[in-house]
Amino acid sequence: MRIRWSAIFDALLPLIATLAALAIGAVMLILLGANPLVGYAALLEGAFGSTNALADTIVKATPLLLVGIGICIAFRAGVINIGGEGQMILGAVSSIALGLAFPDAPGILMIPLALLVGFVAGGLWGGIPGYLKARFNVNEILSTIMLNVIAVQLMNLLLRGPLIEKIQKGAARIPQTARLSLEFDLPRLIPTRLHLGALIAILLAIGVYYFLWRTTTGYRIRAVGMNQAASRYAGIKVGRYIVLSLALSGAFAGLAGAIQVYGVNHFMITDGTAAGFTGSAGFNGIVAALFGQLHPIGTIPASFLFGALLVGANKLQRATQVPAALITALNGLVVVFVVSSELWRRRNARKRALQELDKKLAAEHHPEPQIPSGEG
Repeated sequence: MRIRWSAIFDALLPLIATLAALAIGAVMLILLGANPLVGYAALLEGAFGSTNALADTIVKATPLLLVGIGICIAFRAGVINIGGEGQMILGAVSSIALGLAFPDAPGILMIPLALLVGFVAGGLWGGIPGYLKARFNVNEILSTIMLNVIAVQLMNLLLRGPLIEKIQKGAARIPQTARLSLEFDLPRLIPTRLHLGALIAILLAIGVYYFLWRTTTGYRIRAVGMNQAASRYAGIKVGRYIVLSLALSGAFAGLAGAIQVYGVNHFMITDGTAAGFTGSAGFNGIVAALFGQLHPIGTIPASFLFGALLVGANKLQRATQVPAALITALNGLVVVFVVSSELWRRRNARKRALQELDKKLAAEHHPEPQIPSGEG
């Protein structure tokens, strides 16, 4: 019973961590002279107070979910993908280049093709650190972060050169592309900003769960993540599955970038940073995956929660007139607490596993005496 309650507590840890972060945020609001009850009421209203607000929350959660399910694949293989920002950019740039190259193509053909191109581009960009890890044991954290920088500079180069909007003239041209054809807009599910990409992301999360837990390839990915030496002894090509996991992780981030372009922005513009396009979804998706305990299905409500925080934070700022830096700090607190809770959960899981092992060993060495049955 004690272990059962410990497991329940571990499952609730991400929620407890979020509430603790919001409690500290409330103290910060008080110190700034704002009413935390008013602020958090505004946050809830901004995220869920109307049909449009709810739609905006789901739209904001969509790239987090796509990046998050990719992170689940990478983590299950025992590697860490910090390159979601760059992979989103590669997926977006590749898909919009295709749309701009064929502006008269039918939308029913261009939309799935563009999403596929974004998926493949992100996968190739994610496969680079995977290959470096498998072939040369290069730390994937460093390589993915460095590739983020390269992706940003590539985006800046393309949006100031080959992909820049042609009608702009003069020296002070804005580094942005032309708008995609209206035929290429992802279908709206209801008369709001909510688009088909949200449904695609949910279906893919379910598909990734099936892939990881119901297929041979998924089993091998998880086996590599649990123990590389044992997997190699069992005949599993460890390097191949490391590359595959990071490539798939990058592919889902690339798809997130393509969906962001075709479902929300419909063009690309750069301010010289990754966040100007991604909104930091490449990093926030990691937190959503951790909040969902690195499970694709659990990442669905986790992404929705973080989407609500990001959307509602804007109204919180307007209602309380606090600096924008506080909103950044509040999101940072949630990140720190959620990541810390995941580390705590893993430690407790290992502790429970050791307790179960000790019980089994004790039972084997001290079996209960057998009482012979009487013949009468």
